[in-house]
Amino acid sequence: MTVSVMIVDDHPIWRDGVARDLAEHGFDVRATAADADAAVRIAGTVRPDVVLMDLNLGDTSGVVATRSITRDLPETRVLVLSASGEHSDVLEAVKAGASGYLVKSASVRELVDAVHRTADGDPVFTAGLAGMVLGEYRRMADAPAAGEPPPRLTERETDVLRLVAKGLTAKQIADRLVISHRTVENHVQSTLRKLQLHNRVELARYAIEHGLDREEE
Repeated sequence: MTVSVMIVDDHPIWRDGVARDLAEHGFDVRATAADADAAVRIAGTVRPDVVLMDLNLGDTSGVVATRSITRDLPETRVLVLSASGEHSDVLEAVKAGASGYLVKSASVRELVDAVHRTADGDPVFTAGLAGMVLGEYRRMADAPAAGEPPPRLTERETDVLRLVAKGLTAKQIADRLVISHRTVENHVQSTLRKLQLHNRVELARYAIEHGLDREEE
């Protein structure tokens, strides 16, 4: 199935170049936008599978646009494509709902692979950034707060969630559990619904906060 994409960047030459590269690799580039307000408005109309989002968009940051898009369009995933590799920028983007973070120095091949993986639901980060994000979640993790018990997950959903917390991709989880990629995705989507989360990055954070990344398989 062709992956539909929207590109948000305030530099027209860069924006048009990325659009051309993705179109040449078979993506359906449905729209582009130069600022955060246009990004939110246009995304609501074209509903792409993946939004490539720059963070520096002038008056309103890409973080604000990311938060709006992931809140209003749960089927659309946001992959940040930014010149900044600062940890604070990465964490802010992830907290806003971004599924991944790629720096602009990435090659066309890395970009194409990242967009495909984002569309498949995998969290995608430039080398080194994924470990930083998971490490930050582990640092922030406390014992589960008292209150209502968490939603009940099936044994298989828990198995999948544990491997998500360890940073495995959907394909790696399928291989580890000897199940199909589609079955993994079904378990992930079911768990997201039960926990009222939006993407696999939030799922990993939930699992880490509840200690699942430290449990034996």
